[in-house]
Amino acid sequence: MYEPNVVGDWQEYDEHAGLRVRVHRLEAAEPPRGRDDAAEGLTYFSVRVTVENRGERHPTVHLEDGQIDVRIGPDGESAFIDWRNSQFIEGFDVYPLRRVTAVLFAAGPEASLGQIDVQIQLRVDDEWADRRLWAGGIGLGEGAAHVGAGRDGLACQISNFLRDQAEEGTA
Repeated sequence: MYEPNVVGDWQEYDEHAGLRVRVHRLEAAEPPRGRDDAAEGLTYFSVRVTVENRGERHPTVHLEDGQIDVRIGPDGESAFIDWRNSQFIEGFDVYPLRRVTAVLFAAGPEASLGQIDVQIQLRVDDEWADRRLWAGGIGLGEGAAHVGAGRDGLACQISNFLRDQAEEGTA
């Protein structure tokens, strides 16, 4: 059974030897070029997505508009993505032992930011990699996520829910 990653975890891609991705530094943050008018009344946060190459090849990596989906709150509503302030990875050659990072600015109602899911679909050398999911929230530090709050709480709840849904469908 596939289990979501906790924000801060590295996820390796079997189909792209040596390539791994990490969603990290999920934190409340104001965008550098000012707030978007459409985000009035919402609380901004940022998240970083780092791609690391530990292999021998130097693949071209894309992580752009439409390849990152951010959902917030217990109902998984879509977060407002501030495309103007976000920094994406647009066709970057990641050489061995190098990293490249995208910074995404998003916003949502403050009450919903305790539960944030980030789904990534990386494109490597014009091939789509499998979608991967990271779960976390504002107020759950990366260290705390590994020591119980995230792993035993949110990620475990998601895993149990998905397992229950799969069992219902196979019966």
